[in-house]
Amino acid sequence: MRKIIFELCAETIEACLAARDGGANRIELCSALVESGLTPSHGLIREAVRHSGLPVHVLLRPRGGDFVYTDAEFAVICEDLRHTRFLGASGIVLGVLRSDSTVDIERTRELVALAGSLDVTFHRAFDVTASLEQALEDVIATGCRRILTSGGKRDVLSGAKMLARLFLQAAGRIDIAVGGGLRLENAAEVARVTGAEHYHGSLRRLATVAPSNMGSCVLEDAGYPDQTRLVVEMSDVRTMIENLRNA
Repeated sequence: MRKIIFELCAETIEACLAARDGGANRIELCSALVESGLTPSHGLIREAVRHSGLPVHVLLRPRGGDFVYTDAEFAVICEDLRHTRFLGASGIVLGVLRSDSTVDIERTRELVALAGSLDVTFHRAFDVTASLEQALEDVIATGCRRILTSGGKRDVLSGAKMLARLFLQAAGRIDIAVGGGLRLENAAEVARVTGAEHYHGSLRRLATVAPSNMGSCVLEDAGYPDQTRLVVEMSDVRTMIENLRNA
């Protein structure tokens, strides 16, 4: 059975606990996944660290949109990083680009230095760079430990062949974490094509809260669209890991 490291992208405490109970290796913690993730709150970070029992890696992204930050926005990222360390997180997740769609090596190095002993992942800002091959070398030069990528495509299945090439190019110098559109139904194929060890997904599914019982979640549309929310099931985390391992 192949070695697999699975990271759950979580935006709630419930999702963090599902990651723990389902056998995930770590958590990427964020808020606002509808905007592809933003920096989570003080309270969410603290409670995730306290209760998940897993390494918590915190997304540092002060706003939606592009990854070219003003001096003021970069100062916010630095302050959030310091605060994240204070709250006991194990790692940070970031991505800083220049206006020409290349990796901002200088600023990323500054953040890596500020992170100290924290694990640093360069997130899917990588996927919108002008050249993935050059961006890989640039991220390695910054000192980041891993790259989260879909291979420059909309999802990991479409980008699987490029992911395999990036994995070979990296040659053990940096971890390539496969993420972006990873689903239970495509996980085995993605694992076979890429040959990667590190995977990342959110595994959210729609839950409907019946008005007669607000604590009961039904995992299909029961006719109350105004009472729906996205949840993570422990069983889905477990199934994802099994699908990846058995590819």
